[in-house]
Amino acid sequence: MENKSGFINLNKPEGMSSAAAVSKVKRITGMACGHMGTLDPMASGVLPVAIGNATRLFSYLLNKEKRYRAVFQFGVLTDTLDSTGSVLSQGGRIPVEEEIEDVLTQFCGEIEQVPPAYSAKNVNGVRAYRLAREGKEVALQAKRVYIREISLVGKCGSDRYEFVISCGGGTYIRSLARDIGAACGTEGIMTSLIREKSGAFRLQESILPSELTAENWEEKLIAPDLVFEFPKLNFDGYDAVRLRNGLKLECAEDDGEYKLYLDDEFYGIAEVERGIVRAKVKLI
Repeated sequence: MENKSGFINLNKPEGMSSAAAVSKVKRITGMACGHMGTLDPMASGVLPVAIGNATRLFSYLLNKEKRYRAVFQFGVLTDTLDSTGSVLSQGGRIPVEEEIEDVLTQFCGEIEQVPPAYSAKNVNGVRAYRLAREGKEVALQAKRVYIREISLVGKCGSDRYEFVISCGGGTYIRSLARDIGAACGTEGIMTSLIREKSGAFRLQESILPSELTAENWEEKLIAPDLVFEFPKLNFDGYDAVRLRNGLKLECAEDDGEYKLYLDDEFYGIAEVERGIVRAKVKLI
């Protein structure tokens, strides 16, 4: 089989782990795979899966903007900050829409956010959720995250509100539920989460794992150079051979990173520095 690489825009269903979703893609394609940005089992939506050498591009995609549609329940708190956890307290006050609208601006821009104890954050080399499950105290440090916009869609139950959130990578939506609740003088958890967008990958163009087959996966493969925006550089002939062999060339382009095409075929990422270009990430 031809050694293809690219991305599958997977729509992970609720109840399936991200690892299980990737394993299914790996079985179907027969190729090495990896996912970008874990979704909790209770969440659904866009889970970009890299096929073959496209996994080498993850570092260029991790900070792309994501958009989520979430439902927060107020007046209750669980140990996981979502509806799958054990209830720590309940019966708290339910804020009205005006109260929520008034505090949302506090959570836009660069903010400090404490991750949930039940998360994949490392604590002295151990995943936080493992320590939490063992009943050990987990004290996670706040981290800086970027949230471009939070919109309150409206009330969707006696104690629940729906939100649309656009944010950078590493943002915990469960922590937002907790923190928005606290800003309103109560408590909050997340009860539903759909990732509608992750960088160039959108929910309306995604495919369910159950729809992906050995016969159609290559048709669904997104070319790796379509998922991020860099200027292009193209070399052919002898110059292309030199770059393929790991050599450097003189280049008149500005310093920075570029999509590299050799003989009109996407090859990877090039870096230009002080008038010299080299192939930095090779996909073929």
